[in-house]
Amino acid sequence: MSGPPPPGQQPSPQQMAAMQQQLAMEAQKRGMTPQQFQQWQRQQIENDAKKAGMTFEQYVNKLKQQAYEQHMAQQQQMAQQQAAQQSGQPQAQGQGGQQVPITPGAPDPKALALAKWLRGQDLKTRTCILNGQRKDMFRVKRALRALQSSAYKTACSKNSLLPSVTDATSASETFKLLPLSLLALRVSKSDPHEGHNHGPSPKSQKRIKGLWTVKIEQQQDISDELHYVWLYEGPQWKTKLYAAGALVLIMAVVMFPLWPMKLRIGVWYLSMGMLGLIGLFFAMAIFRAILFAVTYFAVPPGLWLYPNLFEDVGFFDSFRPVWGWQEDKKKKGKKSKDGAAAAGDSKKSSKASETAKSAGTAGTTNKGTATAPVASLKDRDLKARIEEVEDD
Repeated sequence: MSGPPPPGQQPSPQQMAAMQQQLAMEAQKRGMTPQQFQQWQRQQIENDAKKAGMTFEQYVNKLKQQAYEQHMAQQQQMAQQQAAQQSGQPQAQGQGGQQVPITPGAPDPKALALAKWLRGQDLKTRTCILNGQRKDMFRVKRALRALQSSAYKTACSKNSLLPSVTDATSASETFKLLPLSLLALRVSKSDPHEGHNHGPSPKSQKRIKGLWTVKIEQQQDISDELHYVWLYEGPQWKTKLYAAGALVLIMAVVMFPLWPMKLRIGVWYLSMGMLGLIGLFFAMAIFRAILFAVTYFAVPPGLWLYPNLFEDVGFFDSFRPVWGWQEDKKKKGKKSKDGAAAAGDSKKSSKASETAKSAGTAGTTNKGTATAPVASLKDRDLKARIEEVEDD
């Protein structure tokens, strides 16, 4: 792409032809000839030069310098974008909508303070899978809402590193500090088997509710409905504490021969007790299986000891109730249908009794001739009807 020549340098023939073509197009738009348009443009430049307190030549040189600097800045920005796309680095949206490449490095102290404050807020994060690791994902609108809250204003008054936020625009500019420092990046939902032929079909694939597999987007835009993932884990004092505890425990086990005799005897009794509990549990599991096998043929459908022992319940609920009969899945499904049918029959019988009573009172007023039929109708309708409900 040919741009304006540097100041003090003569334009090339190609640049001259492009300038003449552009001049003819501008003159045609205004309904002038190229010569008339040049005279009109010269008068405008002379007037602007007088307002700026310069001569005509000085003002023209200034315009050339500005055009050349603008052209070089555009070329440099395009080169940076191409290099970032080739290297796969994400780009954040800077001021004026321009894309700024994100380069790894030390995060901005303001961005760290902002990330630390936002991590302490309720952004309704959800767990996602990014590069095989579980990360916290949140929506941009919740972060922007938190930045415009009164709690953030209070935090800004206490922490001078937090940028001030006055409106929605300043909130978006403040949020851009996170992707620029690689503390949070924009992600989108992706298929883990995308581009592979061995992936399962969508029908057979079981999706875990609320758990997305995401990928980092190239353009780090700011919009209410977009999702960002936290790369900032916050203070790692809990992880360090757990690591120190694990190290102390390993050292204590390794140095077991150096323990006092009383402690070693106590650990031995404790280990024997734990082994006894484990053995008792396995013995109980074998006994309940044998008991069910015997009662399955002797007293169908079979008796279970601690029926909730291996169910997904709490510890104490695993031992309640003590015993229970084996329940068939089909019978479990029938129970709900039988209950609905029984409720419907009870409603029908109650309606029939009401109609019989009303018919009986009417029969006694009509000379007693319809008393017997009404009584038989009443006896017939008041008898409960139980119908078998079977699965199709």
